[in-house]
Amino acid sequence: MSAARIAVVTSGAGFEYDVDLPLIVAALRAEGLAAEAVAWDADSVAWDGFDLAVIRSTWDYATRLDEFLAWADTTSRHTRLLNPAPMVRWSSDKRYLLELARRGVPVVPTRVLEPGDQYGEADFDREEGVVVKPTVSAGARDTARYEPGQAAQAVRHARMLLDQGHAVLIQPYLSLVEEGERALVFVRGAFSHALRKGPLLTEPGVIDNFRVPHPDLAPHRPTHAELRTASAALEAVPAPHAALFARVDLALDENREPVVMELELIEPNLFLDTNPLGLKRLVEAVAAEAGLRACV
Repeated sequence: MSAARIAVVTSGAGFEYDVDLPLIVAALRAEGLAAEAVAWDADSVAWDGFDLAVIRSTWDYATRLDEFLAWADTTSRHTRLLNPAPMVRWSSDKRYLLELARRGVPVVPTRVLEPGDQYGEADFDREEGVVVKPTVSAGARDTARYEPGQAAQAVRHARMLLDQGHAVLIQPYLSLVEEGERALVFVRGAFSHALRKGPLLTEPGVIDNFRVPHPDLAPHRPTHAELRTASAALEAVPAPHAALFARVDLALDENREPVVMELELIEPNLFLDTNPLGLKRLVEAVAAEAGLRACV
């Protein structure tokens, strides 16, 4: 019997910058699987020739969302795609935070402005300051925070995005994020490892699409409250099975309670280069999925 073929799905930027990518491919090959890195938009890829396609570093999806979602739908008809296309579609737009909140998950308070909605400076004038971002974004693209007194600048930011046809999130700036955002990684619904990241929006009023996306990484031991909140977010995902991989980004609110900032189910950095056990868990899960496919 030939080895199961695994596509580890990436992008042009992923080939260049994803330090986890060669580690995953090598570890899968060490498990006896025929693994290779493949760009999602590469020409003439026969996706039906793979037993499994695992999305990893498709880091340009947010700027090509319709194309990427069409690719996910098409590819899932030819092979098993993980995470699955419906989960990818659901998590591609940060409006999911509103759904998580409706399901009782603690999330950063979030308001969505749609193109055509009425708004004014009062909507951006908060005592703690605000964060403005598009609902579809990766790596904090087109995101900035504004201090009290900068409501006019925040309005201009929102108007720019709305005029481009993007929906906009307005959120309070959680000052305790300066103590570190928590990134909890899960494999098949089970907690694997966590890291703490330094603050990202360090300069008020500045949109910086070239900032380092994960500054000052350090290992983190999550509290029971953090694990509980992250697990609740994953349980609220409208899917019949747990995600193969997930990263739940948390911050502390003014009461020092964890709230969900983002639920990453498409192409999150899992920081496997910092955690060999996390790499082992992911590879074992992929190998198990490949075995299931081979038995079909």
